[in-house]
Amino acid sequence: MSYPTILSVLPGSPADRAGLVAGDALISIQGSNPRDIIEYQFLVDEPNVEIELDRGGIVSSLVVEKLAGEPLGAEISSALFDRVRTCDNHCEFCFIYQLPKGMRKSLYMKDDDYRLSFLYGNFTTLTRFTEGDLERIVTQRLSPLFVSLHTTDPDLRASMLRNPRGAISLRWLSALLDHGIEVHGQVVLCPGVNDGSVLERTLSDIAIQYSKLASVGVVPLGLSRFSKEPNMRATTPSEAARSLDTIERFQALFNQYLGHRMVYASDELYLLAGREFPTLDRYGDFPQHENGIGMFRAFEASFLGDDDYAWGRRSGFFDSVDGAPHQGYRPHRYRGRNLLGSSFETTTVLTGSFGVKVLRPLLDSHGYSHVKTLEVPNDFFGGNTGVAGLMTGSDVASVLHGAPDGVRYLLPDVCLNDGVFLDGMTVADLPKPVEVVATDGASLRRALRQEKSERRVVVGHG
Repeated sequence: MSYPTILSVLPGSPADRAGLVAGDALISIQGSNPRDIIEYQFLVDEPNVEIELDRGGIVSSLVVEKLAGEPLGAEISSALFDRVRTCDNHCEFCFIYQLPKGMRKSLYMKDDDYRLSFLYGNFTTLTRFTEGDLERIVTQRLSPLFVSLHTTDPDLRASMLRNPRGAISLRWLSALLDHGIEVHGQVVLCPGVNDGSVLERTLSDIAIQYSKLASVGVVPLGLSRFSKEPNMRATTPSEAARSLDTIERFQALFNQYLGHRMVYASDELYLLAGREFPTLDRYGDFPQHENGIGMFRAFEASFLGDDDYAWGRRSGFFDSVDGAPHQGYRPHRYRGRNLLGSSFETTTVLTGSFGVKVLRPLLDSHGYSHVKTLEVPNDFFGGNTGVAGLMTGSDVASVLHGAPDGVRYLLPDVCLNDGVFLDGMTVADLPKPVEVVATDGASLRRALRQEKSERRVVVGHG
């Protein structure tokens, strides 16, 4: 257990007026020791917050005078103050096991913590869930949560998770739903394992046993060249097509009997099957946008000027928590630094292999055929990884080495965490300047419409 530590204080805020400063460790708040940013939020929401703090080894107390619900105005160092509940499953399809050695330590951490599900939208299997967890979630209404289903067959689920508790842990899902907690589910399709008739049974069981689920996302297995699991392989186009047929059939049934489509297929499945994406209205309120479901249609709508889809949507409650740290278990996007000048005759968008497939037709059909796209093959991870979010600095650099000079290169920020790629390279390490653009359609549209004399966001020049 560690104490929440203040990283910064907003000038003029209640925390500032009370004399709190960066570096203060908060020993107790209102006489309690919060375990995480969730409990912290409840405590600092109260009026006139009493805080015991440690400043350079000297313990003192003060009262922050504020209104109920008024933000404290202090940024806290972490989301969890006790230990992260790590995952004790050993799923053969887990991408963390497919990472090469030598990457930064945080990338290898597997969590199965319901708090991170609530805060960030991380998926939990519920295999480490307890009665105490259920009581806290229900009492504090920690909703929505995100649960990995994969299959409803108990024996197969235990086998896929390589954990005997996988056979019984979905009882907690029933309990959560019975108490009115909003839950979104996920199925990672592993060819020959939980697709085909198994997927049909899973969706049938959802209709019967878990019909209160808010949504279920179905995504294909992601494989890197470092996978050591002989039974894991990439989904074929015909398998993707059969899975889509099953999903769309159940969508119609769910829509008829529950009033919403419930189950949604990832964009990647449609790309693999060579099919058109569903229309915008078939995604509802995009409950699993960040899971790669409906991303293209939302991006397209945003690109064409519909501000309702320019949200850069994130799962989880975390963004609304007062004092939540910028860094944590989800990337803090990087916007670069503003520089003047730099006029270019040609603009090129850097993206992954999947991005090229959807971006090129969008640009060509809406007056941007002069804008080029440059595919960044994912040689670092290999396998079937083709999403822009997994682009590494070494692969981007490799492509830029052979690309022409004097070109305005746009890089989506989804592949960066505070300016750092997954392989540890930074944008400053790239051999040519790049302009980092937020990964949503509206931001790309604005970037493409900039006049040459306008200010650019340009970073790195090797």
